[in-house]
Amino acid sequence: MESKDIKNITDVIKEESGVLSGLSNEMGKVIVGQKHLIERLLIGILANGHILLEGVPGLAKTLSVMTLAKAIKVQYQRLQFTPDLLPADLIGTLIYNPRSGEFTTKKGPIFSNIILADEINRAPAKVQSALLEAMQEKQVTIGDETFKLEDPFLVLATQNPIEQEGTYPLPEAQVDRFMLKLNVDYPDKGEEREILDRMALTDTNIKVDSVLQPGDIKRLRSVVDQIYIDDKIKDYIVDLVIATRDPQKYNLDLSEFIEYGASPRATIFLAIASKAYAFLKGRGYVTPQDVKSIGMDVLRHRVIITYEAEAEEMTAENVIQKIFDNIEVP
Repeated sequence: MESKDIKNITDVIKEESGVLSGLSNEMGKVIVGQKHLIERLLIGILANGHILLEGVPGLAKTLSVMTLAKAIKVQYQRLQFTPDLLPADLIGTLIYNPRSGEFTTKKGPIFSNIILADEINRAPAKVQSALLEAMQEKQVTIGDETFKLEDPFLVLATQNPIEQEGTYPLPEAQVDRFMLKLNVDYPDKGEEREILDRMALTDTNIKVDSVLQPGDIKRLRSVVDQIYIDDKIKDYIVDLVIATRDPQKYNLDLSEFIEYGASPRATIFLAIASKAYAFLKGRGYVTPQDVKSIGMDVLRHRVIITYEAEAEEMTAENVIQKIFDNIEVP
């Protein structure tokens, strides 16, 4: 790609970045701190990728997603996942009409643009798999009819790492469908104080304006698709992913710690998420630092570690960090 083309894309991004800063400002009205989380939610919107949020209760995971949905003029549904939930509660069902002797389709709450699947690991496997068909195929089957889901369609799921009794952990194949997995952390002291000042009221209903239309999202995504990614950076992405499967190829002594590496889906998602990250930084091309910045969120749930790793208190993140530290940057 010629440098003038990259400059053109960069100019378009600069024009469009106002829309996204408006979205960030609306979220900032409600959410204190959590810059990393807000940035990653925007990347999910730009890159058309589902997001899994993990963190202890009370860190504004649900609030962040609800605020994001309010700031975009789209249909939004919050689904509280519980052990007694049925697939029909999610996707809908066929209802028999005794007068006409026919079945009519009653669509479920999944027919929305943004779905907040709250505490996704509390629902049984049948419900999880119904949601995951929708995520992967962007369609839902009720009876013998298949219905396309509206675009944009994003699933933002939360899970708590504590209170694991009575939960149904997501199988690896299902976790793999989330583009990003974010670990939501505690605020620092200054942010905690700001939360107190702003939120320690009996009425905390803050008005959020809709600043983005579904058409804007499609337009922004078409700009993301045009962002330039050099062949050397493509090779770097492939090297990172293959190093999770075959670390010895790259002289990394990590084989005993890795049970399974990342799938080709990781390669695709890492490239798209890097482009979306470059967009947020106002650039029409991807740098190796973009790949590194977003890489942990794309890979952390795709690298499965062994019992040996757990015994040595190595986490998937430690393994991925070693790969990032040792693979040559172009």
